[in-house]
Parts: sequence; structure tokens; C-alpha cells
Amino acid sequence: MSAQITQTFAQKALARAAGLDFVEVGQVIDARPDIVLSHDNTAAIRRIWQEFGQERVLIPERIAITLDHAVPAPTTRHAQNHAEIRQFVCEQGIRHFFEVGRGICHQVLSEEAIVLPGQLILGADSHTTHYGWLGAFGAGIGRSEVATLWATGELWLRVPESMKIVLEGELPPGVTAKDFALRVIGDLGADGGLYMSVEFHGSAIAAMSLESRMVLPNMMAEFGAKTAWVAPDEKTVAYLTQRLGRRGGAGQSEQSAGRDSLPLSLSASLPDAEAMYAAVHHYRAVDLEPYVACPHSVDKVVPLSAVAGTLVQQAFLGTCTNGRLEDLAAAAEIIRGRRVAPGVRFLVIPASSEVLKAALECGYIQDFVEAGAVIGVPGCGPCMGNHMGIPAPGEVTISSANRNFRGRMGTADSEIYLSNPAVVAASAVAGVIADPQEIRG
Repeated sequence: MSAQITQTFAQKALARAAGLDFVEVGQVIDARPDIVLSHDNTAAIRRIWQEFGQERVLIPERIAITLDHAVPAPTTRHAQNHAEIRQFVCEQGIRHFFEVGRGICHQVLSEEAIVLPGQLILGADSHTTHYGWLGAFGAGIGRSEVATLWATGELWLRVPESMKIVLEGELPPGVTAKDFALRVIGDLGADGGLYMSVEFHGSAIAAMSLESRMVLPNMMAEFGAKTAWVAPDEKTVAYLTQRLGRRGGAGQSEQSAGRDSLPLSLSASLPDAEAMYAAVHHYRAVDLEPYVACPHSVDKVVPLSAVAGTLVQQAFLGTCTNGRLEDLAAAAEIIRGRRVAPGVRFLVIPASSEVLKAALECGYIQDFVEAGAVIGVPGCGPCMGNHMGIPAPGEVTISSANRNFRGRMGTADSEIYLSNPAVVAASAVAGVIADPQEIRG
């Protein structure tokens, strides 16, 4: 295949969404997304949409709404907001609606197999890049853009340039996908992937669990990326097939069609071997170690050893980045049989009700409670500073989240360090930022 007609993942996905055979980098297209996502901001979007003068949204079957950012409602204003959303969902016949407690939008839509490889999902949430773990094109957009999609079903997008990041080898013990994401952002800067499609390649990526893969495109929102991608493979197909197959009822024919199309969508979502990239970066897994992003920027990344011993008052395990069962398991292994340090709050918030149920069955929740941790309702929790763990002025939080800018958790005069889940748990036990290996002894 000649270089003139080779395509990256982004080009293939956006060509499909525009109904075209081929698109060029920089081309502006009219795209029809497969799913349009919103969450607690749906009420505000609805008010914008009403300016179109429509009584019905054009694409109710392609709208997905999750209540997750402030749940349960911490104020009357939030409660009223949720009530308006429920009314809107009922009036418009929106079936992809997930109530308080079901979990964070990106985790829930993944669990529900609503997005498939090669599809386009646009959402009023910056971490919609998350769906790249499925081999889908996920991108965050503004509220007015979502309202436009409700009204017209399509939106113009510019085809982004692509960056290839290659990770080869086997990750050392204690090093996770979160550490690799922090290393990339630390090396290239928080705007290093601005409006780019970031593709992850290499043997170390292929060897990752699906839950670990989810971390990479999620964190690329902090890299400025428009979208990010991990190659879907047999693990991805098995996951989606099982989840599509467990649904029943009136939508069975649609689900069967989705399951049957998986091999086709899989191949269609892979970039061509000779595709052209604006930049290519190579990493060796053996060179990586646990990293921490220091206040107040996600690209202020240092080795864990450089900040070990920093006093913390709060440890937070959760979010769409690292609130899955794999993450809870890593933290439970650290804290089992130990206690949270005096003066420290350890907040554990599973990313979804499904994760919570599995963690209960595995005994992880009991481990956390016996250690003195606090278990929260599945959702975003304190990540964006709404409630459930806002720090006091002057306090330090070690978090498994994705952002640490000043005031992110609701208090400007506080500090947030970002790390992998095991480091969060070890720090909760030690009362200072700590290496999990030292806690294990």
C-alpha cells in the first residue's frame, strides 16, 4: 500500500464516521458519532439544546447519560439538576441512562459494551479519550457541541495528526500503566500531544490486562490529546462478546449484530502498517519505575524515590483512571492486615457498582474497612472537588486520579500528588508518600 493512501487509526475512524473512503490529516469533516455522552452536565446542555426550538432530540438511541459527578447529590442544586435530567430522559425516551450509584460514565459505558472498536464517541467530558482502550475514537467536546449533536446528529471535526508511542519489553514489578502514562507526560509535557491522536504500540502494551490498557487513553486527556488508541485484540473481542451476549430482551437482535460485527470492526480500527506519523517515541519497559506527578501540574513528574517521605493527610483510590478491580486488588494487597496511619483519611471509591460487587466478593472491601479506610458510592467522588473528600487548606493528598492542578479537589490551598494505586495504599499506611515494597518489608 502506498504512503499516499495509508491511514492511521484516526483517519480510518473519522472516515467511517463521515461516510468517506479516505480522509486526510487536517481535513474538516462532518462526523456522525455512534454515541454522544453526557453526565451531570446534561441539564445545562438541555437548556442550550432548547434554543434550537425542537421538542424531540434527533438521536435518542445514540445518547448515553450517566449520573456520576456529584452522587448522591450533595446539595439541593445538585438534586434539582438530577431531577431535571431524569425528566428529560423520560420525555425523550433515552434508554442508555445510568442512575446514581451505577458508576463513572467511562467505566459504565465500557462495562455495558455500548462502544465498539472503530466507532466514534463524543462526550461532554474531557476523559472521553478513555474509549481508546476499545480501539474506538473517543473525544471530549463542549456542552454546546453536544447540544448541536442532539439537534442535528452530526458535528464537524478536524482530522488530527497522529503520534505513535511504542513500549517494548516487560514491565518491572511494581510498575504499572499509570507509571508509563506519567513518564510520557513528564517527558513530553502536558501539551505534548495537543490535538493529536496518540497511538500506543508494542509488546508491553499487548501484554497488559484490559484494565491496565484503560489507563493509557484516559491519561492522554492530560497530554492534550484529541483522542488516543490501543490496538483491540482477542482479549478485547472476548470482553465485548461476553458483555454483549449477557444482555437480553428487545435489543437482542441489535446486540447479536454488534457481536457478529466485532471481527470486522476490529480489523477496520487498526492503522495501516505504513501509516504516516507526526512523531514516534520509543520506550523500553525495563527503564521504567514508579513515578509521581507533583503539585500543581501533571507533567511535573519525578521518580517515587524523589518524593518519598512527604507527609500526607489524605489518600484517594478511585476515579475513571484507577478505580477498577485490578486497582483495588493492588491496594488491598498492601493494606491487608495493616492500619491506615493516624491522621490520614484513606478514601476508596470503586469506579462502578460492578467493581464494588466484585471487590466485595473478593474480600477487598473488608480489607479496606478493617484497615480504617472509608468506602464511597461508585462515582467520581472528590476527583473534581464536589464532595466526598475535599481537603482542608494546607493538606496534602496522594491520589490515583488524573489531575492535580491547584484547586482540582475543591481547595486551592492544598496539594495533590498523583501515583499508581499501590503507592496510594502504601502512603495511607505510612502516613507519608511511600514505596509499596518498603511496606511489604
